[in-house]
Amino acid sequence: MTADIRATVVRYLDLVANATSGAQIAALYAADATLEDPVGSPARKGTDEIAAFYEVLTTRRRTTELLAVRVAGSEAAFSFRVVSGTGAEQSVIEPIDVMTFAEDGLITSMRAFWSPADVRRGA
Repeated sequence: MTADIRATVVRYLDLVANATSGAQIAALYAADATLEDPVGSPARKGTDEIAAFYEVLTTRRRTTELLAVRVAGSEAAFSFRVVSGTGAEQSVIEPIDVMTFAEDGLITSMRAFWSPADVRRGA
């Protein structure tokens, strides 16, 4: 299961960078999954709410880079860099996400650890 979880994390970051719709990313989630991004914000529940959350990403140019990943049992914690936008509108953030996975490999929960103070402007 560890290899499958790692592969899903890599696929997730690829989709965060390249998806053309929020539904593409939400397809990695179980139907009743939850998403809390950032931690402390209202949780989104189910793939419709999760797809709507990610839809915003698809309107901006973005890249991702996996910095570290750790898998234990059916959970993964990973840090990564997201650069979005261009020029003066560019922002950089390095959140730490924690995901849990079902036996079928779908994400059952995702919690993203970051705050607005962690967002940098420019490259």
